Amino acid sequence: MTEILDVMTKTHKALRAVAEESMRRHGLHLGQNLVLAALWERDGRTPGELAAELNVTTPTIVKMATRMAAAGLLVRRRDDADNRLVRLYLTDAGRALRGPVTADREELERAITEGLTAGELDQLAAILGKVLANARALT
Repeated sequence: MTEILDVMTKTHKALRAVAEESMRRHGLHLGQNLVLAALWERDGRTPGELAAELNVTTPTIVKMATRMAAAGLLVRRRDDADNRLVRLYLTDAGRALRGPVTADREELERAITEGLTAGELDQLAAILGKVLANARALT
């Protein structure tokens, strides 16, 4: 019974392709939008905090932050209380992307769920949440 796994894999690839295209319009790589979103919610997080929240490794966040800093979207600053820690802060350019990136993500979600009823959307969210929890439990 790999039918569900096959459909989910194909769906993931298709969604990733359209999401990458959407983020490229803003000069972003897919995944950088997640870092931005986390910092829009609480600026000044450490790479380790972001990695834990986004379920990736700290080196992944460090590499992403380096690219985003080079693009002028964030800056690194030493923690005032603990000089060993580095915190990531959005620049004006990083904050300015909130509206456009959020609007694109909302439009993409509307497009990929077109034709689904409100009940189906609720079911889909619940089912995918369970699948995600199961997948995370395996790692």
